[in-house]
Amino acid sequence: MPEQQFEAKNELERKLLLAMSGDLSSEDFMRELMVEQIFIPIRDDKDSGIKGLQLTTKATPLVIDDEETGHRILVIFTSPERAREFLLEVPGYSGGLLEKFSWIVERMAPGFAISVNPGLEAGIDIEPDTITEMLELLAAESTKN
Repeated sequence: MPEQQFEAKNELERKLLLAMSGDLSSEDFMRELMVEQIFIPIRDDKDSGIKGLQLTTKATPLVIDDEETGHRILVIFTSPERAREFLLEVPGYSGGLLEKFSWIVERMAPGFAISVNPGLEAGIDIEPDTITEMLELLAAESTKN
């Protein structure tokens, strides 16, 4: 079965495609990404009796350990629909959270990387150094307000 071309379904995906084609600089894309909503797969609370429902206040996002680089990678998607196929291979992560990207970055520990849309044609990896720069940008903006 031939792979279908990735068609943008939301504003974030349109910006991602522009960045991948070189029509939007990486810096501008990262700035735009900060205000966009993303989907974070969350581990289901299997004891709730209701699939996809969290009973605890501590959500467990999907994090992969990259043995090659030693990085911990947070997996996120541009929408819940983009996550479906990937999550079929990751049992226990059928729940999720929609939130602004900046909200996630503000809560990340140093050294994390992020993979946006892993396994899809329109996906990117964000290295820990870039996450640190994003945190610095957020801190600078919060002191202005």
